[in-house]
Amino acid sequence: MVLTSAAKAELTLASFLTDQAIYNQWANQRLVDWLKTKPAELMDQVVPSSFPSVKETLVHIWDTQRFWLSILKQTPPLPSFRLSGFDGTLDAVFEGITDNSVEMADYLQSLTAAEWQENVIFTSPWAEGIRSRLEFTQHCLYHSAYHRGQVVTIGRNVGLTDAPMTDYSFYFLMK
Repeated sequence: MVLTSAAKAELTLASFLTDQAIYNQWANQRLVDWLKTKPAELMDQVVPSSFPSVKETLVHIWDTQRFWLSILKQTPPLPSFRLSGFDGTLDAVFEGITDNSVEMADYLQSLTAAEWQENVIFTSPWAEGIRSRLEFTQHCLYHSAYHRGQVVTIGRNVGLTDAPMTDYSFYFLMK
């Protein structure tokens, strides 16, 4: 089968975003592995930021990834921690964010080129919209990267100065 230039571009973009999901999984795992070596009480220490602590920021990343994965799959979303609160343990957060990152990477690797291009609908208490699975995937993965940076910054503010390198270029060079 000969692919048109447009099909090659779509496949390349889908391949790139699939790799970004695998990178997201890798970066979240590195971050969690690092945080597991630190005193648990530091994970709840309050610091001025978008979310008040390392744990709360991790919960937000996990919650948002869960939401966007349901949108990408077009399945009903699980109840949001933002709306229902989260009272689980730190270990539950570590496990949740890493398991969800694996689930997202696995799901995205299973998509066909046509499925990547499909428009999906999202509805939330804050907004509604229709975009391609490609666009929503990019948003979700960049959102997680943004907040991983906040985890490192919050960590630095509570005395954690040895954060692991999670830049995409480091991942790319390692693989």
